[in-house]
Amino acid sequence: MAMMRTLYEWRKDVDAYVAGPARAWSEQIEATGTVPEALWRELRDAGYLRLAAPPHLGGHGLSFTDYLDLLRRFAHTHGSIRVIVHVANSLWRSLAQKATPDQVERFVKPFVAGDIRVTFTLTEPNSGSGADLKTTARREGDAYVLNGEKWMIIFSDVADYFLLFCRLEGTSGGDGTLALLVPRDAPGLTIEFMAPAMGIAGTAHGHLRLRDCRVPVANRLGEEGDGLEVAFRGFLDPSRTAIGMTCVGAAERALELAAQHALRRVTFGQPLAKRQIIQMWLAEMATDIEAARQLVLHTARRFDEGHPITVEAAMAKMFATEMLQRVTDKALQIHGGPGYFKSSEIERIYRDARMQRFEEGTSEIQKMVIARDVIDKAKRASEGSERR
Repeated sequence: MAMMRTLYEWRKDVDAYVAGPARAWSEQIEATGTVPEALWRELRDAGYLRLAAPPHLGGHGLSFTDYLDLLRRFAHTHGSIRVIVHVANSLWRSLAQKATPDQVERFVKPFVAGDIRVTFTLTEPNSGSGADLKTTARREGDAYVLNGEKWMIIFSDVADYFLLFCRLEGTSGGDGTLALLVPRDAPGLTIEFMAPAMGIAGTAHGHLRLRDCRVPVANRLGEEGDGLEVAFRGFLDPSRTAIGMTCVGAAERALELAAQHALRRVTFGQPLAKRQIIQMWLAEMATDIEAARQLVLHTARRFDEGHPITVEAAMAKMFATEMLQRVTDKALQIHGGPGYFKSSEIERIYRDARMQRFEEGTSEIQKMVIARDVIDKAKRASEGSERR
């Protein structure tokens, strides 16, 4: 039996990968606009796609907090690489939490091993990302018949299954929601690839159309009515926290590049780093990054301890994504005109960063989650004082 690696060993391994092979892959992805199949295999064979899953599912069993320490390092490189690592190490939770023993063998373990690819399929063209799902399902014998649309679904070009969320016909709200593993070749499913995105080059997004699409009942995770629980408790809360840490990692790289440029670039006889305004910006960037890091770590530790983290995850994701926007904007400003060209790494980081505010719910969605909690607490406090 192979010995488990320590976190220190994983850190050294990931740092070497990010500084070496990942840099070369980044250049290739930007040049071609595609993520090579060889990169997927390399990440799988290195064990990077199963860092967080428990050993009984074939993973390395890192705690959530320790895994985020490694994910932050992956975020120092190309956005598509960090997305692959992030999704692979997050989606197993949705698959595993309601899976039957048969589904564990058919879906969960092969996903953790990197033998099949599954992508999260929630967002719709004409609704948000929650209980207002419009895609419907009706039961016909041992199958569900699906009708509706999904869009902006990442990895639509390589997914073997779509973890798709829909609702039983005639239901509303959270009632009647379903989580179904829809095979790529399911009859009635068509996939149209969307235009290339502003950033995160190489990760294709798809528009899925379901017209009387038949999916076996055996591919349902949990019971009827469990759909949103599979989506949110299994994936979104830890995923939002993880996105917060990827923002910390990307911001660290932006700060590093900005500081290096400020030392090299000489104007009016002195380096930019000598100028007080540049020093102020660097100080603000460093403080912003550390504040986001601590908020994310607090949330991750609570998750490891078994506490609900819906509100904390929303806070971490909202603050960290907006922090990344501030940091990358200042970093680009420090670089000046040369930083605006595609030959500059900060140009790519700036583009990639903008996606973070959309992933797993916009900043506005996170603020709604937080505000709802604040208002609910105020109501309970008010009701308690009235009873006294």
